[in-house]
Amino acid sequence: MPTTHSHDRSSLPLAGCHIVERSDSVAAAYAGRLLATLGATVVMLEPEEGSPLRQAAPLLDDETSALFSYLAAGKHSLVCDLETGDGQRILARELQQADILLDDTPVSERRALGLDHERLSERFPSLVHVSVLPFGAMGPKADWDGEEINLIHASGEGFLLPNGRSYELFPNRPPLKIYGHFAQYQGGCAAALSALSAWWAVSEFGGQYVDVSVQDAMLLCGAFALQRLGDGSLEHRATRSFRYGGVFEAKDGYVELLTLEDRQWNALVQLLGNPGWAQDEALKDPLERSRRGADINAHIREWMAVRDVDTIVASAQTLGVPAAKYRTPVEVLTGEHETFRGLFDACHLTNGHQAQVLVAPYQFQRTPLQLGDVPSLGKGEDQTAIQEGLS
Repeated sequence: MPTTHSHDRSSLPLAGCHIVERSDSVAAAYAGRLLATLGATVVMLEPEEGSPLRQAAPLLDDETSALFSYLAAGKHSLVCDLETGDGQRILARELQQADILLDDTPVSERRALGLDHERLSERFPSLVHVSVLPFGAMGPKADWDGEEINLIHASGEGFLLPNGRSYELFPNRPPLKIYGHFAQYQGGCAAALSALSAWWAVSEFGGQYVDVSVQDAMLLCGAFALQRLGDGSLEHRATRSFRYGGVFEAKDGYVELLTLEDRQWNALVQLLGNPGWAQDEALKDPLERSRRGADINAHIREWMAVRDVDTIVASAQTLGVPAAKYRTPVEVLTGEHETFRGLFDACHLTNGHQAQVLVAPYQFQRTPLQLGDVPSLGKGEDQTAIQEGLS
C-alpha cells in the first residue's frame, strides 16, 4: 500500500471542515479536490466497484487513471452502497459530522437514495448541500445528462473555437472542444466557492441547499462575448481574436504575446528593433493599431520566424513585453518558475508509484498548501484516521 503524507494539516485554511463527496463527474470531484487541498477532510462515498472516475482516461501504463489520481489526491474513500441499509447508516453517520455535502446524483434518483435536499435539510439542519449537475437541479433541463462536449457547446464556447491563429491556419476545421474537462473544472470551481460561501453563513442562516449548473459556470468564460451582444456584436471563431498579438511561430517553437497598454506597445517596438513601419505616428493610437492588426502581426511573424523562442522571451521579459513560451509538459514540471513556487508535489498513487502532481491553482503566502496521497478504494474505513484528520 502507498504510504501517506504525514504533514500537520491543522494550520491549513479549512482544517476542521468535514466534507462528504458523492461524485461521478469531474465537476463535483474537482470541487472536493480544491477543498481537500485547503485542508478539509473530504470523504468520498463510492460504490463497491469504485467511482467510475477510477477508470477514466487518460490512463497510465498499468491502467491507473491519471485523471482520478489528480482529482482524489488528499481524500479518503468509503465504500457505501446507498441501496442497502448498511449504506444508509454509513451515509447518516458521515453526514452527522459533515459540514458540506458535494453531490452529483441525478435528481430523479435522489429521493430513493435518501439524498433529496428536503429530507436532508430536516435531518441535518446545519448541512450545506451542494448539488453539481450539468444543467442544474431545477428547471426544464434538470434531468438532462451532459458530457464535456455538450457543456462546451451549450455554453457557446464551441461557437468561438478555434479562433485567432488557429483559425487562420485551419479555417475549415469544425468547432473544437477544449482538451480535457475545461467546462467541468469551471463547474467545480463554482461549486467549491459556493460551498464555502454557504458554509461561512451557517452560523447566521443555518444550512443551505446550493444548486450549481456547470453550463452556467462555463457561460462566465464567454462573458465578454455575451456582453458584446448588447451592442449588436456577434463574436464567432472567424472574428474572435486579439487585433494584434496572439500566438506566433518562432524558429524552434511558439510564443504568445499580448500588448494591451501603450507602454507595452512601446516596449514591443523596442523589442523588434524600432523598425521603420512602427514609427508611423498613427500607430500611437490604440484604435488605429487595432485596425491595422493584421499588418502588425505580419511584421511580428516575419521577425520571430528567424529567432529562437528562448531568446525572444528573455528579451521580451527584460523590456516588459508580456510574452511566454509554449512549453512541453516536461518543461513545465522542471521549470524554474514552477520549481521556485513549489507548484508540484510528490503524490503516491494507488499503484504504489509516485508522481509529481499540481498542488493547487492558487497559493497562500504564509500557509503552504499540501498535496495528500490518492486513496485506494475503501481507504477510509478506519474512522480513527478520519477523526485524526479533523483534529
